[in-house]
Amino acid sequence: MKNLIIIVGSLIIAFGFKCFLVPHGILSSGISGIAILLGILTPFDTGLLNFVLNLPLLVLGYYKLGKKITVNTLICVISLSIFLYLIPAIPVTDNILLASIFGGIIGGIGAGLILKYSGTSGGLDIIAIIVSRTSNVSVGLLLTGMNGIIVLLSGAVFNWDIALYTLLSIYLTGKMVDTIYTNHEKLTMQIVTTKGELIRKDLLESIYRGVTITDGYGGYTLEEKQILMMVVTRYETMQIKQIVRKHDNKAFINIFETVEVDGNFARN
Repeated sequence: MKNLIIIVGSLIIAFGFKCFLVPHGILSSGISGIAILLGILTPFDTGLLNFVLNLPLLVLGYYKLGKKITVNTLICVISLSIFLYLIPAIPVTDNILLASIFGGIIGGIGAGLILKYSGTSGGLDIIAIIVSRTSNVSVGLLLTGMNGIIVLLSGAVFNWDIALYTLLSIYLTGKMVDTIYTNHEKLTMQIVTTKGELIRKDLLESIYRGVTITDGYGGYTLEEKQILMMVVTRYETMQIKQIVRKHDNKAFINIFETVEVDGNFARN
């Protein structure tokens, strides 16, 4: 199922590129943007260039991100390269502003889906994930920053109007990635329960997170309770709530945003 979603995400990215960005000379983000630029300037196909340029970064991803995410990324790179080769560059709109807006949004939707299901679209995504795991900076923001060089390239090769349209497209891609892929967001969960020990054991067996426990009592009932506190990512909250409800259907769960984590917090 995950591989199918990664392939669908690749198809969405390729559609955004070939039907919105490429016909107007607008570049996308990352290595695929460089592939589009080289595809415009040289006789080589964009899909082939995208595959060749991604190979060294796939090697980096294997050593830094692990086998699973690298295999998923390879599936994405191959499928994206095939789709870029097969889909003709036929513009959906003649309006370059609309093309840059919808090309960026559609590309961001595809990239966000791929990242959400443990893959990357290759290229700068790999670098952004590696940096994001050692910082509190979101993947989308990192991609937007690193892609500044693509804006400069498009301005130097074409004109600065195209560069500004490229910047708009890249910005919208980054925003869509952060909207869909929220793994960088940290949340603090406070669980007030009378089944603290059972929940603690289940959480430690199922979730790769530390748990802090304090004793308390209900202000109205004076019943003894345990308060469990965890810092987690957004994707882990549903599983944690299921574990808590399995043991204590009356437990009180408070979830709030965490601005910054300073200490031992596993980001992968």
